[in-house]
Parts: sequence; C-alpha cells; structure tokens
Amino acid sequence: MPWLIDRPLDPGSDLWLQRFLGELAEQLDDLATDRDDLVRNILSRLMYARPYQELEAQEPLAAFALDPKNATFEAEHYVATDQARFAQIKPLLWLWRCVDLTPLGQSLSTGIPLRRMLARRVFGRAGRNLKIFPHVEVSVGYNIEAGDDVVIHRHVLIDDIGGVELHDGASLSDYVNIYSHAHDILEAPDVTLKRTVIGRGVRVAYHATVLAGTILSDDSMLGAMALATRSLEPHVLGFGIPARPRVWKERGGDPRFVSLAVDTESFPTPMEVRANPDFSSVKGVLNDICGSRESPVECDRLTVSDDSPE
Repeated sequence: MPWLIDRPLDPGSDLWLQRFLGELAEQLDDLATDRDDLVRNILSRLMYARPYQELEAQEPLAAFALDPKNATFEAEHYVATDQARFAQIKPLLWLWRCVDLTPLGQSLSTGIPLRRMLARRVFGRAGRNLKIFPHVEVSVGYNIEAGDDVVIHRHVLIDDIGGVELHDGASLSDYVNIYSHAHDILEAPDVTLKRTVIGRGVRVAYHATVLAGTILSDDSMLGAMALATRSLEPHVLGFGIPARPRVWKERGGDPRFVSLAVDTESFPTPMEVRANPDFSSVKGVLNDICGSRESPVECDRLTVSDDSPE
C-alpha cells in the first residue's frame, strides 16, 4: 500500500490552475515579456486584489515592496555569480518566494505545480515529477541539476553557487542545508567553489547539513542532525557530527541497484574552483605549510572551512 494518497483538485479548480500556469509559462518564455513587470502585477493581484498601477497610486509603499527591481538577493553580492544570467531568473525567484507566503503557495495542490513550473525556468535541469515544498531557498538556482522524482521539503537551503546535483529519487527533508562553497579559515573572503553531489535515491534527513564538495553515493542516507564533511559510499547510513558510516543496507540481488549512477569509488571528484583570485597566493603558502607537516590531521585543522554563508 502506498504511503502517500493522491488528493487532486476538483476538475473545475484544476482546469483553472492549469490555464493560469500555462498562460504564465507562455508569458515567461516570451522574450518580449518584461519579467519584472509581469511578476509585480501577479503579486499585486494575488496579495492586494488590484492591478499594480492602481496599488502604486493608492499604496506606494506596498507597490515598492512587490517590485523585483527593488529587491536584492544575497547571490547578487557574490563575485562568482553570473550577473547577466541571474538577472533573467531573479524575477522568477522573487515570485517563488513571495507566493510561498500566500495561500496559493502554502497549498500543496497549487504551490507544488507552480514551483515546478518555475524550477524548469530557473534550474539548470528540472526532471519529471519534481516536488518542492514551501520556503525552499536557493542561492543562484541556475547551478542546480535535479533529476526525476526529486523531493525537496520545507525550509531547505540549497547553496548552488558552486553547483549541486540531485539525482533521480533524491529526497531532502525539512531544514536540510546543502552547500557548494567554502570559506578559508584564515581569510574568509577566500572562497572555494566545490560541486556537491546527492546520488540516486539518497535520503538526507531532518536538519542535516552537507558541506561543499561532498558526494553522497546512490542509496546512501544522511541521518537527522548529521554533518556530512566526507563522502559516503553506496548503501551507507551516516550519522553524527561529523557523519560517519554506521549501518550498511543489505541490497544483494536488488535489481534496482545492479548499476550505480553515483559511486564514490568511480564518480569523478568534483573540481575545486577558486572564486576570489585575490587570494590565490595565500592558498599556495598555506598548502606549502601543510605539505611540510608530518601529521595530516594538523593540516586538516588549518584548512578546514566554514561553509556557512556570509
């Protein structure tokens, strides 16, 4: 018996929703559309039940707050952000965040289809049956590659400035944090981008954190509250801070895992990219110091990074 029960809208409501989403998608895909103007008009109708120009005349403060041009995202401050590319998707992310604060966004019947439609125009890839719950935040969005049947639950943070892969069937539980950049411990502005990979069928449980450059192999699991500082092999359950392998799933003979898409033994190690060229020489000196030490543990202590966003 399936765990989840399908709860469709009634035919009339579903028809209205599909018409609304279809018209919105068509407008977003039209190169002649001013996306800022489109978004502020939608938000004005949704939140204040009036056209934007009318709202601007009667309540200028409310109108000012709705306009994507007057909003600033954290990613716009990053030197690594492709500003021209982000400018194209910024109105969509603003619509996404604002709608999440309304009944339209809170209802799963309407919010998930809307976010799925937007994700197809924001993410680098958005696969079939993508489910995104309310209050999910991304940094730039365009560096996320999500496969089929991926589920992203409430209040998940995906820092994708360095790239994040979510393979088929991956599930991110409530309040999960996924990072793809790291700050040097000696110089915080010295940032390294590291692609983070969440393999096929991986479950990342409540409040867990995955640090930049980590690979969670197919069918692995990161337990609740855990901190993944190192990659996990296939079928492994990692728990604790830092997360360590504690349990192995018995998958012998399971046809679903005859072949693996993501396996730490064969999957290419994500390339590290220096985001701030001002610190290239500093890193070289630090590496020289670490290279001369007898204990790699001491080197790890010097180079460990704080992956919290500044």
